[in-house]
Amino acid sequence: MKPRYERPGVPDGSTFTSFLRCEDSYDFAWHFHREYELTLITAGSGTRYVGTTVERYLPGDLVLLGPELPHTYASSQRSEAAVTQFRHDFLGPDFFDLPQFGAIRLLLSGSSRGLSFSAVPPELAAAVARIPELGPADQTVRLLDVLSRLAEAQSVPVTGAGYAAAPSTVVRDRVDVVCRHLQETHTEPVQLEEIAALVHLTPTSFSRFFRRALGCTLTDYVNQLRVETASRLLTTTSLPITDVATRSGFRNLANFNRRFRELKSMRPTEYRAAHPAATLSAR
Repeated sequence: MKPRYERPGVPDGSTFTSFLRCEDSYDFAWHFHREYELTLITAGSGTRYVGTTVERYLPGDLVLLGPELPHTYASSQRSEAAVTQFRHDFLGPDFFDLPQFGAIRLLLSGSSRGLSFSAVPPELAAAVARIPELGPADQTVRLLDVLSRLAEAQSVPVTGAGYAAAPSTVVRDRVDVVCRHLQETHTEPVQLEEIAALVHLTPTSFSRFFRRALGCTLTDYVNQLRVETASRLLTTTSLPITDVATRSGFRNLANFNRRFRELKSMRPTEYRAAHPAATLSAR
């Protein structure tokens, strides 16, 4: 029950790996690795977990995650992603210290909290998506070109300023137990005493631990999970707002509207109206 440490396989003839991840569903599997990870969602939708942040992903979602940053993607439907994983020294130990690569060096440094890129030009997204299809030499040239272009693109940090990547093993194990449990149960009432007991802490000690480890309170994190569940229901069903609130774990409609607006900067009705192309059902 801990975020597994991954060792991405490196194909012969290359110093990094790039692949298409196509699965009928993405299971929650919180993990981390020493490599940077550039992920472009090319099909499907679900939830992206990075550090303390929980966000919905859709086709076109593009993020660069730094080494040792725990993350996972979860969905109940088929999803497809182009993934490229590489170490800082994949072109040599001092390659990015060269003056001409200063912008890329800053990009990689900023990825320690994760970087999400908005309004990515179609040609840049296509370039990222095609990396897995190329041979080793062409992949290397393409990745360097992509990193150079991303260094000039608009991006925002994924995780909050209070989150530190790669906490100690004990902290990481405890956080994973809690996050996995909440991912499965956040639509039900969450009791601090029960959550604290999962990691053998008193409620007071757990509250201090959780805030120090994730940079937010347990309530804030649960609200993120519930709002992302509500976002999915708003864009994939025609359920009334009151039902969306209840199914997401909110027992008070006013609180639901307030929390949703805090995290999404719009009301639930506005959010649904902004996604008219969604396929709706009454389930």
